[in-house]
Order: sequence, then structure tokens, then C-alpha cells
Amino acid sequence: MPNSHLLDADILIIGGGIVGAATALKLKQTYPQYSVMLLEKESQVAKHQTGRNSGVIHAGVYYPPESLKAQFCRAGLKAIKAFCIEHHIKFDECGKLIVATTELELTRLEALATRCAENKLHYQWLNTQELHKAEPNITGLAAILIEETSIVDYKEITQCMMDDFVDWGGSYWLDCKVNNIYETSQGVELDTTQGRFKTKYLICCAGIMADKLAKLAGIEVDFQMLPFRGEYYRLNSQHNNIVKHLIYPVPDPELPFLGIHLTKMIDGSVTVGPNAILGWKREGYNKFNFSWADSKEIIQFSGFWRILKHNYKHAFNELINSLSKSQYLRQVKKYCPSLKKSDLTPYPVGIRAQAVSFKGELIHDFLFKKTTRTLHVCNAPSPAATSSMPIAEHVVSQLEDLIKINEETNI
Repeated sequence: MPNSHLLDADILIIGGGIVGAATALKLKQTYPQYSVMLLEKESQVAKHQTGRNSGVIHAGVYYPPESLKAQFCRAGLKAIKAFCIEHHIKFDECGKLIVATTELELTRLEALATRCAENKLHYQWLNTQELHKAEPNITGLAAILIEETSIVDYKEITQCMMDDFVDWGGSYWLDCKVNNIYETSQGVELDTTQGRFKTKYLICCAGIMADKLAKLAGIEVDFQMLPFRGEYYRLNSQHNNIVKHLIYPVPDPELPFLGIHLTKMIDGSVTVGPNAILGWKREGYNKFNFSWADSKEIIQFSGFWRILKHNYKHAFNELINSLSKSQYLRQVKKYCPSLKKSDLTPYPVGIRAQAVSFKGELIHDFLFKKTTRTLHVCNAPSPAATSSMPIAEHVVSQLEDLIKINEETNI
């Protein structure tokens, strides 16, 4: 590879979502003496998962106490709110109700209440009458209320993080797609659409492209990213006050998806969704999307067929919900029976970047991998936005270890 390069930086970050932005800011605050640069392939930051979600600041109800998700989500909830207060970013502590509508869901709800206690979350158990009093338009056998759950605009937070990053002396490039990564014992060089970059250490926070960048860095990955489309609707504005809290169904504990929920948005509207259907294009946000290259990767991936074998009924139901607005609405009418099909208006689609192992297992927890001079955030689905600041602290801690090892090796 030629030695010519466009710019040098002590540390480079790939990815301008909230995890990349939080990592860039934390790195610059930790190492003000280092030059830190972020590269984003789009024309703006927060264009993918960060800017296409429900905007929820999660409390960490669902995750096993020993998992990184549980630890980072609890810490992240406090950190994100503190960041918002410091930077005068609006957020709403509206609280969240998880509503059981069947006996099976009631049993699962009791397990979630136990999980809340394990994760040291404050919650209230509401019976049918108490639920109706709290939410007159919601029907269920019981519910648990988590008051700490909030809503915010993560795009605004991300841009504010980037502004802080620049104020600390960092820099970033937009429209800068990485085509190749070359690591040597002395550093890392990148071939990008903006030219060549050279750095001592590279951090990848690339979402749905995490496996591709890990491979470019020479990591033998044992997973593949699958794009799951999250399709939303927005309620007509006349229903902006239909609920006071976020309303979630009781999820299937075998799946990483939380089910179709009603979400108060920070702009005052209410969204419905998302579902979770396999996408045939990694960044396909239109109604119908298809990429030959992405589809070929999925079909040739053994983990896809294994996960399909064990979840074909759920996959079929999600497909029906996607194709039929009436079937989609049925999932919501279980707990909000007053809604009609005409109440659902179009809303942008999101893509959940989900790592799946070659064995066909959904990787539930956050996943990190590394080489001598690169660090990779390989799996960061929800609650990654809530957890972005603790994830950044974790990455910086891992980088400190890499720097120490390399310095000792070069002595």
C-alpha cells in the first residue's frame, strides 16, 4: 500500500451515530493531548439507527443483571439525562407501562417484575382497575409502571455531542466512506472516498456495517449483521393525548424485540411500532427494498437459515403484520381497542442492526472485538442510544489497555 495519506490523527473513529459521537467526545475529554477525528460516510450524523428510533431513554427492565446491557442502560439513563440538563435539551419523564392482556403475558409480566427488582429498578404493579385509572384508553389484566423511562430526541443529543467534541479540539469528516483498512505494528491506514487517513488507533462504531469493517480489519468474525426493519405509524394528531405514558406489550423473552408499542414522542405526537421484519437491504428505508449483494450475503449465511428454522412462525406473523395494516393494528388493539385503521398515518422506517452467530443465535448483549490497534463495537442494538455514554467509557477503557500494551511492547 502506498505511504501517502490525507491526514494523520492519533485516534480515528468510524461512525457518526450516537455511539460514535459519545465515544469521540469521551476520547477527547480523556486524551485532550491526542488528535481525535471521526469519519462518517453520510452527509450528516445520526442518519441511521440513532435518528430512526422511538426516542426512548430506557430504564433497563428486560436485561439479565449480569449483562452489559443491564449495567450500561442503568448508568446510561442517568448520564443521558444529566447531559440533557447540562445542555438544555428537552426530555420528558413520562414513564412506561408494560401491559399484560393474556394469562401467558401475565405470567411473563410477573417475571419482568422480578427482573426489575434484580436490576434495582423502582416499579409499581397496577391491577386492572389501577391501570384503567392511570390510562383510561388502555385495557389489560395488569401492568407494571416504570416511572424513570423517558423520551428525547437522540439526533439532537448526537449533534450536541459532536459540537462538544469539536469544542474540545476534535474534528470530523462527512461523506467519508471507508473502503479498506490496513493495520501494521505501528498504526492503521484507511482508504476512504476522501483519500487516505493514518492513525495510531482505530475505533469502529458502524452499526449495521460492523461485521464488514471488522473483516476489513482482519478479524475472523463469528457473526453477521442482519437488518431487521422496524416499521412505524404515527397516530393522527387528534390522538396526541390518547396516552400519558409509553405503552408496551409484554415481550416474548426468547426474542430481542419488544413488540409494537405506543410511544409519546418529544414533539408531542404518538407513534405506533415498531414491528420486526427481516430486511433484504442493510440500509433500506423505503416501503419495498432489495439489494442483490445484501440478499446474497443473507442467503449464504448459515445462521440465517438456523434462526429461521427456530423462529419461522414468528417471522411469518411479522410478515403478515407488515403486509396488512389491519393485522398490524390488531397487535395494538389488544391493549388500545379504540384505535381504527384510519388513525394510522405513515412514519419513517428504522433498521435494527442485529448480530447473529453462525449457529443461528441472536446475540442479545453488546459485543466488542479488537486487534492490536483497532476496537470494534460489533453489536449495539437497543438500548444502545440510552447506553451510549457508558459504552463510550467502556471503549475508552479498552483503548487504554491497548495503548499500555503497545507502549510496553515498543520499550
